[in-house]
Amino acid sequence: MTDTTSSPAAPAIPWGAALKDAAVTALVLVAILGPFIGLVTVQNMEHKLILETRWPLLAALIGIIVGGRLALTLFVWNRPKKASKPTIVPPAIAANAGPVFIGFLFAFPAIVYFVAGGGNIAKYVDNYGIQILIYIMLGWGLNVVVGLAGLLDLGYVAFYAVGAYSYALLAKTFGLSFWVLLPLAGILASFWGVILGFPVLRLRGDYLAIVTLAFGEIIRLILINWVDFSGGYAGISGIPRPTLFGIPFNASDSGFAATFGLEFTPNHRTIFLYYLILLLALLTAFVTTRLRRLPIGRAWEALREDEIACRSLGINTTLTKLSAFATGAMFGGFAGSFFAARQGFISPESFSFMESAQILAIVVLGGMGSLWGVVIASVALVGGFEIMRELDFLKIVFGNDFDPTQYRMLLFGAAMVVIMLWKPRGLVSTREPTAFLKESKSVSGSHVSEGHG
Repeated sequence: MTDTTSSPAAPAIPWGAALKDAAVTALVLVAILGPFIGLVTVQNMEHKLILETRWPLLAALIGIIVGGRLALTLFVWNRPKKASKPTIVPPAIAANAGPVFIGFLFAFPAIVYFVAGGGNIAKYVDNYGIQILIYIMLGWGLNVVVGLAGLLDLGYVAFYAVGAYSYALLAKTFGLSFWVLLPLAGILASFWGVILGFPVLRLRGDYLAIVTLAFGEIIRLILINWVDFSGGYAGISGIPRPTLFGIPFNASDSGFAATFGLEFTPNHRTIFLYYLILLLALLTAFVTTRLRRLPIGRAWEALREDEIACRSLGINTTLTKLSAFATGAMFGGFAGSFFAARQGFISPESFSFMESAQILAIVVLGGMGSLWGVVIASVALVGGFEIMRELDFLKIVFGNDFDPTQYRMLLFGAAMVVIMLWKPRGLVSTREPTAFLKESKSVSGSHVSEGHG
């Protein structure tokens, strides 16, 4: 007996409209990218600027972009929509992911040593481990302000700079140790967070973002122009490095290697700094997680969802906003003091607006209010930028003069566009409620009303 039920016909692929859209896209890209990518000025042997062309590179970029848009038009944007189901992480994976990830972080230097050799520890542990952990810590600090309290902050790098310059100036002037200045840098950054919080108590949305952006630029301009205080563009050099209970990591007779009878190598300091920033990042995660369960954390989330309802419930919104700015700034100050101790040199160029934009992108792309989202976004963005330095094989395709690091902001913007189209609420769009009735249930991002985190 034959089955008379007919399956629904697959929708016809709109080839005509897709090809027309691809052609228009190609023309727009030629007009926009042609002067910037296709043409370049170089200096010849007579020290004169001459105009050269890079048509193969321009054609390759346009081909990649047009091909991607054509694929999206044919196979993504025109496919029939299905009922979305909330993505819930299995309880076993959610329970074991944290310990496994933390164990991997503690074993990371040993893994690098056995896989890449001792000579590559400084390269991989410093460029990937320490660098990514700094941005994870900064992302978790900003997550308090943006993700939990819902206050858009575009000047978070100012607190990063306050912590770095506080440590550098106090360490060089008074000779205080890193362990004394670490909490002091956090307190000073927290104080500046309160100073920023007072003028913006009545502001929300775009207006709040503009004021915080101005605050970050004011701090940067002060560091540039107050030369007697900050050194201006020359910055501050010779910043004391952190020690292990007073034992320095140098080649002296009182150094770490001589004290424990080891052969001196700079890897000792690199591994020590790695575990130091790892502990600071874990402390940040622990404190922010605990704060979410306290009344102040619940007040932050209430403020994020609806400020008017928050006031009607008797919550002091002034204190709530100031505490969010102060707490987030404190963790930024901790990260800044570590950055200054790690580098040994700081200048205003390290605290530009692009740093704030990158930290905010980590929070937004990862999923506002999600600790795991910040980790994933930090690894993808920061680690991805570092990997681009190793892509020498692209010179075979685009020529020996091709430098992939010059296009990292282009790829950074493209990645943000793709993520916002694919996952508008971030990579981790689920939210664990702080307060729940009877049992805890994950809330999918699709069930959260638009405009409320």
